Amino acid sequence: MLKLEGIHKSYRQGSQDFPILKGIDLHVREGDFLAIMGPSGSGKSTLMNIIGCLDKASQGRYAIEGADVSDLSDDALSDLRNQKIGFVFQNFNLMPKLTACQNVELPLTYMKISKKERRERALEMLRLVGLEERSEFKPMELSGGQKQRVAIARALVTNPSFILGDEPTGALDTKTSVQIMDLFKEFNEAGKTIVIITHEPEVAERCKKTVILRDGNLESKLD
Repeated sequence: MLKLEGIHKSYRQGSQDFPILKGIDLHVREGDFLAIMGPSGSGKSTLMNIIGCLDKASQGRYAIEGADVSDLSDDALSDLRNQKIGFVFQNFNLMPKLTACQNVELPLTYMKISKKERRERALEMLRLVGLEERSEFKPMELSGGQKQRVAIARALVTNPSFILGDEPTGALDTKTSVQIMDLFKEFNEAGKTIVIITHEPEVAERCKKTVILRDGNLESKLD
């Protein structure tokens, strides 16, 4: 599903290069439910950006479903993100002036899908996350947990190859975090591959597998 080999990432400041990732090897199989843990400054946000095709590695190979994406153009990466990756962010990233349904529809507007089908698919996703009755509510009218459910519905609406969560419970209370992780578990049990970036042990414990990132290196690796 996802294969990273020898991934390095450095940033240049003045005449100096500062290494962030130092040779990451990681294989995520179809149907995995993986947590990538690490303290602040460990490089996990940088790794998340590379996995999500939001940034490119300085060195190494990254393949999604066997296709090398390391050297794709920015436009090709944008298309790949929309088609293959469902993002769920800590702060939801919902459009405040759009309804829940319109927010879920948004990724479909970049695809050749009719308005009628876009709405039908968005409503079906909202039904799956238990929010069909809130379809016409705007984000300011929703609780934090409801906003994250809308974000999960939006991530799923294009039927992506995998879901990538960036601290998806970080802005939620404990009870709501458990509910969101239960929802991720349900979708994983239905066959969806899920990768979650987190610093919370309680979140990692709910995933099937965990790797630890520290100082740009993986301390534990998956076969």
